[in-house]
Amino acid sequence: MTQTLEDLEIPKEKVYKNKMIWTGTFLGGPLVTGYMMAENFKAFNEPEKAKKTWIYTIIVTSVILGIIFLLPDAPSRIFPIAYSAIAYILVQFFQEKNIENHISLGGKLFNWWRTIAVSVIGIVVLMIPIIIGFVVFGEEVQLQSKTYGPTHNEVVYGQSIVEREVDNVAQALKNAAFFDDTSTRYALVKKIENSYDIYISVDDGATTQYPVIQAFTNLRSDVQKSFPNNKIIISLFVDNIDNVVKKIK
Repeated sequence: MTQTLEDLEIPKEKVYKNKMIWTGTFLGGPLVTGYMMAENFKAFNEPEKAKKTWIYTIIVTSVILGIIFLLPDAPSRIFPIAYSAIAYILVQFFQEKNIENHISLGGKLFNWWRTIAVSVIGIVVLMIPIIIGFVVFGEEVQLQSKTYGPTHNEVVYGQSIVEREVDNVAQALKNAAFFDDTSTRYALVKKIENSYDIYISVDDGATTQYPVIQAFTNLRSDVQKSFPNNKIIISLFVDNIDNVVKKIK
């Protein structure tokens, strides 16, 4: 059978392979699964499947967050392992053949640094329900928030810090490229004596990954440049701010 030029055409789009999606899900949560699989479906010229993937992803993420908030004593450490395993199975079932065909035709893959970056963004996006849960269940003092820029990056703060200081912290986060005009990110800030403690939500297990810790260490150093007379602390927490898993000083 004679091959046509179309048969030999090298795919122009990049895709995520199985291990990338598994790793991204483990580090960044189920939203990362949805994003990566949807991008693959787009590359395979299956836009309807990409749309359905996002719908299912939002539903599953809502269910997981509901379980975490309603059952705070549940062993939340099993969630990353469970949904990462499920993500791997889904990719194997729905996309494995297309990924293999894409590679065999000379199609390219996204690199691992993009996988890590997407994972970090996935973690940050989950800050919205975490902050809401914190406000409702976590602390009795009144919290306020301010948004910045066209993407409404948000800083949540309490009575320990005044609005002018909040603006300064937000500007420092922008200078450090944590706040930008392409995505929405969140931070909760406390002032303890002469230190600013910036709380950022991460997925369980993320702090065991060197690239993630290095990224937040660099963030702390960059923010510190804007506050020569204050100490900057980055507190990484899982589920609620009482569960800080890593402090970067």
